[in-house]
Amino acid sequence: MVAMQTTPLTFESSVVVSATPDEVYALVSDVTRTGEWSPVCAECWWDEGQGPEVGSFFTGRNVTPERTWEARSKVVVASPGREFAWSVGPGLVRWSYVIKPADAGTELTETWEFTEAGHEFFHEKLEAEAPARIAAREQAARSGIPATLDAIKRIIEG
Repeated sequence: MVAMQTTPLTFESSVVVSATPDEVYALVSDVTRTGEWSPVCAECWWDEGQGPEVGSFFTGRNVTPERTWEARSKVVVASPGREFAWSVGPGLVRWSYVIKPADAGTELTETWEFTEAGHEFFHEKLEAEAPARIAAREQAARSGIPATLDAIKRIIEG
């Protein structure tokens, strides 16, 4: 049996953008635009009649050279001008955008947490393949978050 890591994996990175916190929030909470900045998530859509409010659900279509998959997420924080966060699975992975005023505009921090429940799910579903798949997800977050933030900055600053 393969030893299972049970502590969450986390990663975050930040960028300062020349925009107000409300402008930044309006962009990052519009999940239908995610494909414009994400290197993995090609598109997202809200469940019918839903939007950026706590408890709302949306689905994202993720594409890598190896595979394409969809994941349903639940909004867990929707605080205009401050934070937008969602849980994939739900409860397997938590993503968030934390927004803070900065001297030159707004500091936008993207965070990723692969939770204990995520570890358990991957190990149950993928067994011996789980550690490699989890490591690939972690590497995707470590390279994708800075790329995402750079793309968001380009979009906002035009």
